[in-house]
Formats: sequence, structure tokens, C-alpha cells
Amino acid sequence: MKELFPAKQVMGFVFSLVLTVVAMLVYFTNMSFSVGMIVLLVTAFAQALLQLVVFMHAGETKDGLSIYTTIFYGAIIALVTVFGTLLILLWDM
Repeated sequence: MKELFPAKQVMGFVFSLVLTVVAMLVYFTNMSFSVGMIVLLVTAFAQALLQLVVFMHAGETKDGLSIYTTIFYGAIIALVTVFGTLLILLWDM
């Protein structure tokens, strides 16, 4: 019966709830803007990584390295797109 219980998924769900509560504390407490943004960014990236590993089973296949490499390159392209847009449209460079 123990092998049928999805302990990894339950622990991932609990950790996901904890991260959500921490992010909500930013709203309900009187944090400064910079501290609140740092907490929100850290919890958002931790939540995304948790979802990817635990619930999307990214590392459970034999080509797990290629999945993580593709995600890394996608993140780099997204950052270049966002900061390139900011450079052109907002900062007039």
C-alpha cells in the first residue's frame, strides 16, 4: 500500500501551498516594495521549478538533460525579448 501513495506529489502540493502563503504575506504585511518584490520573485521561481520537477515529471525520463537545457534556452530568449523591448520602447536606446 505504501508504494501506491503519491508521497512526492503530496509533499510538492504542501510545499506549493506554503509558497503561496508566503507570497500572500507580502500583500497582508507592511513590507517595503523592494523586499516584497524580492520575496515574490523568489517564491515565483521556486513555485515554477517545483511544478516543473514534481508535477510535470521533467527529470524522470532518460532525456531529462535535454528538457532542462531547452527550458534554460527558452528562459534566455524570454529575458532577451523582455529586456530588448524595455531598451527600445522605454529607455530609448
